[in-house]
Amino acid sequence: MKHITVAAAVFIRDGKVFAAQRKDAGELARTWEFPGGKLEPGESGEQAIVREIKEELSADIRVVEYITTVEHQYQTFFITMHAYLCEIVSGSLVLSEHIDSRWLSKRNVYSVAWAAADVPIVKAIEPMLED
Repeated sequence: MKHITVAAAVFIRDGKVFAAQRKDAGELARTWEFPGGKLEPGESGEQAIVREIKEELSADIRVVEYITTVEHQYQTFFITMHAYLCEIVSGSLVLSEHIDSRWLSKRNVYSVAWAAADVPIVKAIEPMLED
């Protein structure tokens, strides 16, 4: 079974969290996630998330703090995901790898179909959100 290690960025602004919808391909097609990607050899989670957000969303960010690590078994792979609370330093979040995005409040954070591995992160950051 393939094992991948990824980093995910959690952006919270005005009491709302940023969610991005995956493309219509693969086991996780059209599910919602915290953006990010795979760690390259020798790269820390913090380094990976800064690089991935620049590549995927065209924004420069900084890591504010580590949130949690999630391990999850999907049908075709096992994932270890390190989640970080991040803030945008320059630029704005421009979609290139995703088909949609939303800023979700506490009231509607579960209104999207989150990828299973992202759900524990949603639960961890829910107290930071506002109605």
